[in-house]
Amino acid sequence: MTELHVLRVFIGSDGRGGNRLGVFLDGSAVERDRRQEVAAELGFSETVWVDAVDDPVAHIAIFTPAREMPFAGHPTVGTAWLLRETGRPVEVLRVPAGDVRSWRDGELTWVRARAAWAAGLMDPQQLPTASEVESLQIGAGNLYAWAWEDEPAGRVRSRFLARDFGIAEDEATGAAAVILGDRLARPITIRQGLGSEIVVRPDSRERTVDIGGRVELVEIRPYP
Repeated sequence: MTELHVLRVFIGSDGRGGNRLGVFLDGSAVERDRRQEVAAELGFSETVWVDAVDDPVAHIAIFTPAREMPFAGHPTVGTAWLLRETGRPVEVLRVPAGDVRSWRDGELTWVRARAAWAAGLMDPQQLPTASEVESLQIGAGNLYAWAWEDEPAGRVRSRFLARDFGIAEDEATGAAAVILGDRLARPITIRQGLGSEIVVRPDSRERTVDIGGRVELVEIRPYP
């Protein structure tokens, strides 16, 4: 028996939204060859296993219901927040794509990533209006669609239909926010799903993108 922490990541400023995330802080409690099965059974858009914490680095593995991910945004933000809350703060999360720097600033937890880490996972498609993003119907395949809500203010509306990842629709997609921030090369705030919020701050000189958001603990439950 081990414990599963369930979080909401990228909660909106009004308390709505937030993408559910499962985290096993004792990653060794679930054998690696069972992780894909467990992630599919849990049904979260991603589940994280913390395999080791060697201050200041945490080694983690990320699975969607359909595949292991080299990098993902809401799992790294959520895991960084949880490790700090449970007394094991780290400066770096090590994932297959590379080392993800993390830190806290006020109510937001941040990670720093590179768009290349998410290459091939999704291709953000701009639509003419936010209302067209709102009216998308869930179907087969993948579509990350976005539109400006307020371009001068840098406010974006987005949705991610993610059947290929085993998810009908992703509530908040940090990897897509990294790609979009890199392409637009300007600070933006993304409203995704039912009310999630992702703050995006690209650095064009370093070719990195910082994404930040609010996180909360939903529950801790035993997992056999």
